[in-house]
Amino acid sequence: MPICITCTEPTPYLYTVYDSAYNLRLEQCKKCLSFADPYVEHDSLTLILDLILLKRGVYRHLLYNRGSEPRIASEKKMQNFLGSTRTECSNSYQPGQCGNRSGEGHEPIVDWTLSNELQARWIRILRLGSGMVLVDAFIRWAQLNPAICADISQWSNETSAVFLRILVGCFVETVAFHGGVILASMLVLHTSDWLNGARLLREEGVSGVRQQFRISLIPLSVLYSSFTKYFLLFLLTIWRPSAAKIGGKPYQYHGPPYENSLVVRALEVWDEDKLDREWVVRNVLGGMAAGFGLRVVLDCHPFFTTAVILVGWAIKTAVAELLRDWVSADQDVWLAYSIP
Repeated sequence: MPICITCTEPTPYLYTVYDSAYNLRLEQCKKCLSFADPYVEHDSLTLILDLILLKRGVYRHLLYNRGSEPRIASEKKMQNFLGSTRTECSNSYQPGQCGNRSGEGHEPIVDWTLSNELQARWIRILRLGSGMVLVDAFIRWAQLNPAICADISQWSNETSAVFLRILVGCFVETVAFHGGVILASMLVLHTSDWLNGARLLREEGVSGVRQQFRISLIPLSVLYSSFTKYFLLFLLTIWRPSAAKIGGKPYQYHGPPYENSLVVRALEVWDEDKLDREWVVRNVLGGMAAGFGLRVVLDCHPFFTTAVILVGWAIKTAVAELLRDWVSADQDVWLAYSIP
């Protein structure tokens, strides 16, 4: 069941469709009285931008409300929908599987819908995961082979073999990271439910996020959180910052504020030779984004999501230690960029 992206209250429908698919009306949440999910009217570009900006509403839309069936207001369309449902039931009839929507015979239809939704979510995870692994492999390869990345004419069969090993290594690390995150998340959920069970039942009950929780939402939220990290890393891979002007001279700052030695030392921390921007984006920003996405799904204290990310990092680092001799000759660079 979809939820309100503002208060997470479960709602049967997000919008109502009339005679045309483009003639729709957003449903209002009965609890907070706001639109249940305004993102149903937004295009894909808006969703991607809000996803990069780590907005909680777009996470809830993509994880819980994506592909939800609308309310059909047209009587003719409703009759066609019910007629197609009866036709499907009659073509594959088995005793006790078809019936009216208020009877017990409707439960197998609901189970069939939930199983299809779960299958579609896992297919989405495989598609997103494949794209993320490919992008990650290209970024890792660019860090390990900066000369070939700058001049593509140097590409050879040996380069293809190196890239293939990096691709396999990224795939194994990603599977290990997601497996560790799922195991740690399940442990955190049981611990959180045990600590807060009495308070939740006494005050407000279980939230809509926890009611609609599925294990497949954990890797999907982590993959969505990776959009911010990989977007910035891809830009840094293509357009590397330069420490010099166009004429070749290094940047020089003049004026009274820059005559102070403390100010100069503080600014030198941001120099290219002292600050690895790719490492900061991958580790610091990537970890924060993954923790934010997990908090949307787990609906628990940030301390627990931080612990989950740390467990995933530890498992992935251990796998990277095992793969570094096979994947790359520059083992230090591989380990430095192995943390998600």
